[in-house]
Amino acid sequence: MGKRDKKPEATPPAAPFNNPFAALGLQREELPAGPAPALVKTDEPKGPARAVVRMERKGRGGKEVTVVEQLGLSAAELEKWLKVLKGGLGCGGTVEGDALVLQGDQRERLPALLEARGVRRVTVG
Repeated sequence: MGKRDKKPEATPPAAPFNNPFAALGLQREELPAGPAPALVKTDEPKGPARAVVRMERKGRGGKEVTVVEQLGLSAAELEKWLKVLKGGLGCGGTVEGDALVLQGDQRERLPALLEARGVRRVTVG
């Protein structure tokens, strides 16, 4: 009888499962009757009133970039917005002056992300 021919040893039966939540089932009767309390609804995010989205190729070695302008945000806020947009679109980007520059043609996908961030009017040009 070789190594491969050995029969597995029988394991002793396992102890009953210890359910740490079993005691919570007994406290269910102590809960107040009625519907669950309503969650507090937060206001939708406040963002800039408008944004202009356009695609640019000139002066960039033939590479397409999407430029987001007229957000009217501070430099620190622009950096935060850029990080969120780059993550949402899966592309690179940078801040140039008061505009966000994202790599590639993102004109179709970008307006939905901007509206989710609170921009009320997005103009695609």
